[in-house]
Amino acid sequence: MTGRRTWGVSRKIAMGAVLSLALLSACSTFADKTPGALDGYTAEEIFQRGEYELNRNQPDDAAYYFGEIERLYPYSDLAKRGLIMQAYSYHRDRDYENSRASAQRYVDFYPTDDDAAYAQYLLALSYYDQIDEIGRDQGLTYQALQALRVVIERYPDTEYARSAILKFDLAFDHLAGKEMEIGRYYLKRGHYAAAVGRFRVVVEQFQTTSHTPEALHRLVEAYLSLGLTDEAQTAGAILGHNYQSTDWYQDSYALLTGRGLEPKSVGDNWLASIYRQVVRGEWL
Repeated sequence: MTGRRTWGVSRKIAMGAVLSLALLSACSTFADKTPGALDGYTAEEIFQRGEYELNRNQPDDAAYYFGEIERLYPYSDLAKRGLIMQAYSYHRDRDYENSRASAQRYVDFYPTDDDAAYAQYLLALSYYDQIDEIGRDQGLTYQALQALRVVIERYPDTEYARSAILKFDLAFDHLAGKEMEIGRYYLKRGHYAAAVGRFRVVVEQFQTTSHTPEALHRLVEAYLSLGLTDEAQTAGAILGHNYQSTDWYQDSYALLTGRGLEPKSVGDNWLASIYRQVVRGEWL
C-alpha cells in the first residue's frame, strides 16, 4: 500500500452496513426514479440511498442513485465519490460497458485523485471479467492485458497493481491456451505446418506460461510428421533441458528414440537459436 490511504470499495460498502435502522427505514420510502423525484434531496441522502441499494443487493438501482449525485451536484465531493461507486455498482451488476464508461470518466476527470488507481483497475476488470472459455474470440483478452498493464505501470505501488499482475499472468496464459487449442486442431487433422505455426507462437511469445512444455512436445510430433528431424530433435533438447521431469518430455523422448534419434540441438533453425540462448546463454 502507498502512504496515502485510498477510499477502497470495501470501506465504502462498510459505511452502508453500519447505517442505522432509522435510515434504512427512511430509505424504504425514498423517492422513486421519476424525473425530478430526487431534486429535493441532498447529495448525502442520495449517496446513502445508493449504499442502501448495494446492501440489499440491487447494484443496478445503486448505480442510478450514485449517478444522480453527479447530475444534481456536479461539483461536490460526493459527486466524485458517487462516480467511482457508480462504476463499482455497474461492475457488480455485470453491466461492464457502463462500468467501463463510468471508470473512464473518473480517470479523465480526476487523474491524480486517490481513487484513480481503483478506477483504472475497474476499467481493466470490465474486460478481464468477460474473458470466457478458451474457444471464444480473444479480443477481450488483449484489451484486458492492455488495461491491466496501465494499472501496473501507472500505479505500481498500489494494491491494485499487485492484483493486476496476477490477472495479467492469467490472461497471458489464457492467450497461450488459445494458440494451443488451434495448434492441436491442426495437428489432429494432419495440417502440420499450420500446427507448427501455432506452437511456435507459444514457445516464442508465451514461453513463461504453463503451456510451453506441451507446445515443445507438439513441435516434436509435428516436425517428425513433416520429416524435419533436426527441428524435432532440437525441440526435444529444449524440452529436456527445461522440463525433463514432465510427461511431455518422456513422450517426446520415446518418439525420438523410437526413430533412432535423440534430443539434441541439430542444424541452424529457429529452435537452435532458442537452444543457444536458453541452454548455452549465447544471446546472439
